Amino acid sequence: MTAELLSADLAGKPAALTALADRLARRDPYAALPSLLDDEPAGVLLLGTGGARYACEAAAERMRRAGIGAVAEYASTTASLPPGPDTLVVAVSLGSGLREMCTALDRYVERSAIIVLCDDPDSPVARYADVLVPLLSGRDRSGLACGGYMNALALLLLLGHQLGAPVVGATADLGQTLRRSANAISDLVERAPGWVPEAAKALDSPDSVHFIAPAERLCSARQAALAVRQGPVLAAHAAESAEWSHTGRHLAAISDYRAVLFTGSHYDDRVAEHLLQLRGAFVAVGGEVAGAEVNLRYLGDTDPDVRLLTEPVTGELLAAHWWAERGV
Repeated sequence: MTAELLSADLAGKPAALTALADRLARRDPYAALPSLLDDEPAGVLLLGTGGARYACEAAAERMRRAGIGAVAEYASTTASLPPGPDTLVVAVSLGSGLREMCTALDRYVERSAIIVLCDDPDSPVARYADVLVPLLSGRDRSGLACGGYMNALALLLLLGHQLGAPVVGATADLGQTLRRSANAISDLVERAPGWVPEAAKALDSPDSVHFIAPAERLCSARQAALAVRQGPVLAAHAAESAEWSHTGRHLAAISDYRAVLFTGSHYDDRVAEHLLQLRGAFVAVGGEVAGAEVNLRYLGDTDPDVRLLTEPVTGELLAAHWWAERGV
């Protein structure tokens, strides 16, 4: 695990996303699902650990907005939706948390339909699958599973669409959204030598770095913070934009507070106002916010689904930069 391997993984993200779009145009990974369900499921249970759970939370939120009874749980939860033919279970494995995942699936096997998203067909989790969906994220050399998170989120968006949760991007077509997101990630990666050092300087602090995002994209903040904790092993935290003013800003009063603000919330201006009053600093991603040290824009950043799939790479690129600086 090195910063160079993480940088290589991130540079390969656009190709992986384009390959996934090509594969989905040829083959529906959920084609067998109708034969497993007598009717629409009364509840959808999404399970994952680490980044996989963040992706599950975003997908469950999207499904609930469409009226689908979906919930994302920790794989270690001891009680959730009851097993039975009315419950659809979706397990996402990025390689970690196998013990927790298998323990959770033991309660549902042969009682509920189980979809497993996993790249390793020999994984213990894959043995529970009624429908096994490969992530097609490519080889993860850094150990951070950044590509796996991205592809898992894309495949969960597709599942939501098939269950009745529409794609909400400007194109309203998942294949086009994946290709636009690949272009957006390429844009950020190619320009990284220009914006990453500037953003890293603005975020330099003896304390921790914080990632703030709207509720529907909180997964982006959590994934970015996870990459910073896993790679360079720096303190990093995630917060929801509106909630930050009631909880996170108290830390800004007692620390040298630095944040990445994933824009798009009605409360962006309030976050900026409070943070600047407390002598903090922030980098805005995907929009223009007054007071930001850096306003980082990228291709397609007005499309909510492109944002969802693209913006975590900003935190991952910062993680690679700080990792290389530390020489770990």
